Amino acid sequence: MTADMDTEDSSVTVIIKRRLTPLIQVEVEPVGRWYHAYEARRLRGHLVSSAGESDDESDEEDGTEVEVEDDIQYLRSLNPADWKDQDHYAVLGVKKYRYKASDDDIKKAYRMKVLRHHPDKRRAAGEEIREDDDYFTCITKAYEVLGDTGKRRAWDSVDPEFDNEVPPINNHSKGNFFQVFGPVLERNARWSIRKHVPLLGKPDDSKQKVDRFYAFWYDFDSWREFSYLDEEEKEKGQDREERRWIEKQNKAERARRRKEEMTRLRRLVDNIYACDPRIVRFKEEEKERKLALKRAKAEAIRLKFEEEERIRKEAEDIERKKKEAEEAELKAKQDQEKKERDVLKKAYKKERKALRTLCKDHNYYTESDSERVDVMTEVELLCEALELMAIENLNTKLADAEDDTAAREVILEQVNEVRNKIRKEREEVAAAAGRGGGGGGGEGSSHKAWSTDDLQLLIKAVNLFPAGTSKRWEVVAEYINQHSTSNVVRQAKEVLSKAKELQHSDQHMREAANKSAYATMEKSQQRSGISDATASQRYDTPQEMLGMNTAAWGAEEQRLLEQALKTYPSSTTDRWDRIADCVPNRTKKDCMRRYKELVEMVKAKKAAQAAAAGKK
Repeated sequence: MTADMDTEDSSVTVIIKRRLTPLIQVEVEPVGRWYHAYEARRLRGHLVSSAGESDDESDEEDGTEVEVEDDIQYLRSLNPADWKDQDHYAVLGVKKYRYKASDDDIKKAYRMKVLRHHPDKRRAAGEEIREDDDYFTCITKAYEVLGDTGKRRAWDSVDPEFDNEVPPINNHSKGNFFQVFGPVLERNARWSIRKHVPLLGKPDDSKQKVDRFYAFWYDFDSWREFSYLDEEEKEKGQDREERRWIEKQNKAERARRRKEEMTRLRRLVDNIYACDPRIVRFKEEEKERKLALKRAKAEAIRLKFEEEERIRKEAEDIERKKKEAEEAELKAKQDQEKKERDVLKKAYKKERKALRTLCKDHNYYTESDSERVDVMTEVELLCEALELMAIENLNTKLADAEDDTAAREVILEQVNEVRNKIRKEREEVAAAAGRGGGGGGGEGSSHKAWSTDDLQLLIKAVNLFPAGTSKRWEVVAEYINQHSTSNVVRQAKEVLSKAKELQHSDQHMREAANKSAYATMEKSQQRSGISDATASQRYDTPQEMLGMNTAAWGAEEQRLLEQALKTYPSSTTDRWDRIADCVPNRTKKDCMRRYKELVEMVKAKKAAQAAAAGKK
């Protein structure tokens, strides 16, 4: 019977073996609660349980996984009244595991202690038990602390087995840096709230890795707290006020110990940084890098200076070669502008002549001598008042008129339009003058005579302070009052009225006033420029003064001077010689004198604006 069964079993086995595929090795990683069990066993130095077993099953089957010590002499030496000072891990027999022991390990150790040391068990064995000082109370208290997550964390924070020592800064620490500080960091890493705590590393670590290490430890976030060391429990307070006072004292003491702990950690990191040979190496490398950068910078400055000198010399040569070409181009441009003005002038002359000829050929469209004189006056008014396009349109209309009556109506219509325009402008000027007379300028302020010098100052101020200037007409009036020699105080409204009057006056009169004003301005600036220049630039001989170019500065020369002043600042060597080279037909002294004139004009402008602002 047995032989038959053996034969049958072997045949089955053969069949199974033939049906099985080759074995494949698969790497399995634990997750979830199995991962936590795996980590707990790995920290205790135990092997991982076989695949497919739950944590509870493996713990039950493997009786040697948690080795619980049973030191009866230590237990009998405990005083239940001093349970808070006892080593709870030693009481439960897991002293060698301490904080690495899992919650299940604590439970199993407690159950084992209860089975061995419960008073009933010991009485059954014939041992005499005293209820008031029995050490089983210490076992119960140990489990109450270690079995609760919050209480266990409080106990682990003040674990008497933990070494709080900070290695000092000395030659031994520097010479054996990784051996001295490596274990210390591993001990203190347990307090970190953040996971993946970076350890000390290796001697050849990169600067980025070392920087990340120190950034983490200098910003270390510790969960360590000291509530277990509270001297009094607030539940022992007789009333609410006493409990509040006890809690306040406990919080203050915890904060003090917390501060001491953070100071200890900071001192530890500071000592590590001071002894770290990698930091010394990084500093030496940084020093060498800065020296190399400094040498490269000095070399670059030298090369740049040489290149600038070469470019400057080439630019001077090119500038000298282009000087004549620029002068010729400027002259050609001036000639072209003159030709354009001549063409415009000829066009005006031609159209005006055509208008006069048309009117003359048609006997001024009248048979009466007195009316003919009036028409002639009106034709001359049109010739002076109309623009070129308007005169051309008028000539076209007169040429296309059906008869003299229609042509006369065209002329009268145009004359009425011009006269209405002139009358309207005069009314505006008169209204502005009337408002100026009643605006606080004093009695008869609108009838104060304007001398030639005051008109020139007005034109100059209007050009100095263009439209858009803040409180423009107050500033213009203040400028005139500051520079006028007539001792007449001008108001803003009076100045505005006179400016409008000049604006709407005859074109030839405006041009003459402008030319007169700028001629006087140039002369006064030349006089002030010579007197101002004596402080910094002396003209010792009349020949030097006669050698200066006293011609008025054109717009192009002014632009070149301003550009040269920006290009060559005050720190430039031979500044005024270089500026003079940039402005054709002007010497060094001409440029300096013009610069001082511009400075004086700006100062006068600012003074007028400040005075006008102060009056407001």
